[in-house]
Amino acid sequence: MGCLLAVAIAGCRAQSAPATPANAALDRKIEVLVRSQLGVPPDWNITIGSRTPSNVAGFDTITLDFTPPATPAQPDHEQRVDFLLSKDGNTLARLSKWDLNRTPADTITVAGRPMRGDAQAKVEIVNFDDLECPFCARMHAELFPETLDHYKGLIKIVYKDDPLVEIHPWALHAAVDANCLAGLDPAAYWHYVDYLHAHGEDISGPDHDAAKSAALLDKLAREQGASAHVNAGLLDSCLTRQDQSVVRASMKEADGLKIDGTPTLFVNGERIAGAQPMAAVWTAIDRALRAEGITPPPNPDAAPAAKPAQPSGSGR
Repeated sequence: MGCLLAVAIAGCRAQSAPATPANAALDRKIEVLVRSQLGVPPDWNITIGSRTPSNVAGFDTITLDFTPPATPAQPDHEQRVDFLLSKDGNTLARLSKWDLNRTPADTITVAGRPMRGDAQAKVEIVNFDDLECPFCARMHAELFPETLDHYKGLIKIVYKDDPLVEIHPWALHAAVDANCLAGLDPAAYWHYVDYLHAHGEDISGPDHDAAKSAALLDKLAREQGASAHVNAGLLDSCLTRQDQSVVRASMKEADGLKIDGTPTLFVNGERIAGAQPMAAVWTAIDRALRAEGITPPPNPDAAPAAKPAQPSGSGR
């Protein structure tokens, strides 16, 4: 994912009214300004669409498509952003609009994903995870078991895949293997994820050979499958096939949510980006619990209430 995701804010969508013809000189000015203001990498291509009427007085809508260089690992990664362009062509603006009826919690697909915690819990934590990411490993170690134990049945945790393929060579393969296990035994999925997050350096190896990492990932998945007594033939077929479609769909979903790094958590829709201190995560969970009418458990680090002073005795 490119750095653009941090600044690309969708605005008003183009309507079906006739478009204003493009102006090459103005398009060039727009491109230069946008590249400068948003820090667009030089090898990304910007395509500027025609002007169409907007619902903002004095402005038209103009759509810019941002396209990074295609790679075998990321063949289709275009991002589309709407801007507002003044009628006189002197001002470019962005307008954010949010549908209060569609929060992130409403759009994230978790059906069929392995889950830890109480399935009936009213607070759901969705973590977009990269199995090769050291920051994800740190977050994972703090979610399990400490956070899950602290909230005892009040939360459920679901992982989604968002391997950063540009910087983590074995993350995509690991996600595919983990999903092979998930389809046969959710508990095996979690044991595999636990292991990878605790042994990332071992998977990378001293020479960081992606092929060796992939072979080791498959070996570990087969061992985990055997330990869980899953159907070895089905698991082996899945590992050999390396179907990336489920993982790619999750990555596309992450793009749509404008996730620009991992880990990224959603606590009943509230975004927490990066490996934040666990105190910050617990604060968000407590806020979500209160919104559901549930009193959060006391923080073990909170100072105990002061005891009333006792009258001093006069005798021994």
